[in-house]
Amino acid sequence: MSFKIAIIGAGSVGFTKKLFTDILCVPEFKGIEFALTDVSEHNLQMIKAILDRIVEANKLPTKVTATTDRRKALEGARYVISCVRVGGLEAYADDIRIPLKYGIDQCVGDTICAGGILYGQRNIPVILDFCKDIRDVAETDAKFLNYANPMAMNTWAAIEYGKVDTVGLCHGVQHGAEQIAEVLGAKSPRELDYVCSGINHQTWFIELRLNGREIGKDELVAAFEAHPVYSRQEKLRIDVLKRFGVYSTESNGHLSEYLPWYRKRPDEITRWIDMSDWIHGETGGYLRYSTETRNWFETEYPQFLEAASKPIDPSKRSNEHASHILEALETNRVYRGHFNVKNDGVITNLPQDAIVESPGFVDRFGINMAAGITLPEACAATCISSINVQRMSVHAAISGDIDLLKLAVLHDPLVGAVSTPEEVWQMVDEMVVAQAAWLPQFAHAVPAAKERLSKSRVKTREWAGAAWRSVRSIEELRAEKAALKQAG
Repeated sequence: MSFKIAIIGAGSVGFTKKLFTDILCVPEFKGIEFALTDVSEHNLQMIKAILDRIVEANKLPTKVTATTDRRKALEGARYVISCVRVGGLEAYADDIRIPLKYGIDQCVGDTICAGGILYGQRNIPVILDFCKDIRDVAETDAKFLNYANPMAMNTWAAIEYGKVDTVGLCHGVQHGAEQIAEVLGAKSPRELDYVCSGINHQTWFIELRLNGREIGKDELVAAFEAHPVYSRQEKLRIDVLKRFGVYSTESNGHLSEYLPWYRKRPDEITRWIDMSDWIHGETGGYLRYSTETRNWFETEYPQFLEAASKPIDPSKRSNEHASHILEALETNRVYRGHFNVKNDGVITNLPQDAIVESPGFVDRFGINMAAGITLPEACAATCISSINVQRMSVHAAISGDIDLLKLAVLHDPLVGAVSTPEEVWQMVDEMVVAQAAWLPQFAHAVPAAKERLSKSRVKTREWAGAAWRSVRSIEELRAEKAALKQAG
């Protein structure tokens, strides 16, 4: 087969490499073209060197090009994959740092909550630029695969305003299923059959069968509480399972910031999180992890390049959806997965305009969603709270309406549990001013926001959160990896 895949934000080096090797595990795809594009020439050249090494080591006819000219990369592309982080770690640091001044303690801050909403404001104008380029220069009816967060907002904007055939992709469902299979004693995750549905990062395992036997709430709770690791790392998720009756896909730390109950007071935060890894609830955990990962890659780049000389092993193909979707569309080998799409009847008790994450099947006719799923009432209520925030956030990003943006932040469940309206209004002004370089739609509102900030009497505090850890040095990371290698 011969077709072109464009990857926007290809400077996300580790993830781009994973997508690349996954796709080349499909025998029919050896001769396709990958066009890489990114705003960072430095990162772009690093990832191109790695992918070129993979092509050379495996003696493949695959073509790899790299350019900072996005439209050139998109010319003639049949598939466009986005994994961009608009504003990079600089803007992301503000997503965590500024809300902390107002008492809002986030673990990740990339989906909703104060950080996720501002992340969406930075992303959506860029997403619409991508969509225009796709309509202009890509193959007719090209498919846009969005991996970038905030998943629901980005996908909503691309479908509703970008008018491009878009699907949002995440790996939370797969990871949650692997956990469940493990605690139930399955020899392989394939023994677990499930229906998982909701919205991105708030998806719920509403049906579970292990080797055909139905698994109920009590058995699942007992299995998690008996597990020597998850009983400690997933305390909040287990509590939600007990109260809601179903398990959530999202990690302990991430789930905690979508709800108004667990991160509202510092003493409550420390009660529900675990500090063995960032993903279990650490303040700004993903920011620290991302910073350390970037620093590690920059320092250890020669090792990454050397590792690229190894043969591709199809048995190690990941469970990321992209390669499996492309394989199904191009070869008609049917794939079942969980996809982010416009609701339109997929889930009966969520708004029809929302972006939902739910089961679907892919073949040469496209992505076909299983329709008519009804969530348990508590799951639907929790999802709807986030959907209302997402809708206002998308509309604010499109219109540049700073008052609507403030209302969206005010209605966020965790923000509302922590902050007053006056605090929210000032916090949003501060975030918009700090991130003005990536928020062109709010340029008209920045002078007035600065003026309000100069006169504000709302008190803030210098606070690192309930569970902050500093970024570790390369030497500390090396020592930790050496210790893990010796122990393992």
